[in-house]
Amino acid sequence: MQHKSNQQKLSWSRLDNAAKIFPSTSVKTDTRVFRFSCELKEIVDKDILQQSTEYALEEFPHFQSVMKKGVFWYYLEQTDLMPVVELENQVICPPIYDEYKTNLLFKVSYFKQRINLEMYHSLSDGTGALQFLKSILYYYLTTKHKDKLASMPIPDFNASFSQKKADSFRKYYQKPPKSKSKKIRAYSLKMERRNSWSLQVIDGLVSVKNMLALAKSFNTTLTAFLASVLIEAIYKEMPVQSKIYPISLMIPVNLRQFFPSETTTNFFGTIEVNYNFKKNSPELVDIIKEIDKQFKQQLTKDQMAIRMNNYSAIEHNPFIRLVPLNLKDFFISNARKNIDKATTTVLSNVGKVTMPQELCPYIHSFGVYTSTLKMQLCACSFQDNLQLGFTCAFLGTDIQKNFFRTLTSYGIDVELRCNDFYSEEV
Repeated sequence: MQHKSNQQKLSWSRLDNAAKIFPSTSVKTDTRVFRFSCELKEIVDKDILQQSTEYALEEFPHFQSVMKKGVFWYYLEQTDLMPVVELENQVICPPIYDEYKTNLLFKVSYFKQRINLEMYHSLSDGTGALQFLKSILYYYLTTKHKDKLASMPIPDFNASFSQKKADSFRKYYQKPPKSKSKKIRAYSLKMERRNSWSLQVIDGLVSVKNMLALAKSFNTTLTAFLASVLIEAIYKEMPVQSKIYPISLMIPVNLRQFFPSETTTNFFGTIEVNYNFKKNSPELVDIIKEIDKQFKQQLTKDQMAIRMNNYSAIEHNPFIRLVPLNLKDFFISNARKNIDKATTTVLSNVGKVTMPQELCPYIHSFGVYTSTLKMQLCACSFQDNLQLGFTCAFLGTDIQKNFFRTLTSYGIDVELRCNDFYSEEV
């Protein structure tokens, strides 16, 4: 195991465009925290994990920051606080940011064979957090198995310190032309909420190879297929009177695939796909055709640039810059409520997780989850394991059951796990 030290520090830094949203919209019922998990093929050693986290943090020094409130914006300030690895003893995606406390914006925990990295979304997006977790895993496995992995080089992320902390929204911003974007009112999930703010988690593990073959049989991509199955699963539980409203899915998109960037801060956009069952066929094959068409229309560099610039324009507005932070919080919070009215749920596919070949024999799978006020489906894959993780603020499980039953009806074997006990089969 090798270890290199990066002593370069920064005193403070502004939040990127996307990060500015989260402090204004964090509530106890939606902490704006997401989790990456890695399940190893052995029990986790706490002391080695602590040391590995500290080593990895030297590769990502901008993560050693706390959130501060300024007069006009929130910002990140460098700190000497160090992370303390703990046995997992809290609900998934617990509150991390607290304006009345000074603490780091990420947590590392473990349980049996699982290592968890939970992060407040203002600090980074899924791409940046995953790089950090990969670094932790490198140091952990090369320390634990130093007899076999002693000569393994440190993974090179091909990014300098300044590139890792760069604000790519600012780099690529161009003033957008004036346009009116019309938001639709979407179907809203209405179910009995859980008594506490803890999330229900239902996790399905399936074969990547089999899922890709199934999506290909419908002439679509894996993400568009998952979106279509999710829409169908929701439709099956819709009250008749609600079918006048379309089901609308928000899909986060990694902007690095369109605009070259090595940043480990936030750099993502979103697209929205919707399907109106009042006007269209309820057959899955027809849903897939329409959703696939919408994906292709929106997932272009030009379309993503328009969306990115529209979001960033608010930050560059000289009037808004001078509005005090408390007023910004109020307006951003209300804007989020309007977005929620136009969104039924969220599907986030992080994609394929890769690790150095030497480390793969020690790893079983990766998982990703996020906090939500409603329900959200997150997906990621490692080798032939595709993890489909539902987090939900509701008691019911009918939508999740519909989703996984559709997969099994097409011959997909699903290994299910959940954090609650149910008397009936999912």
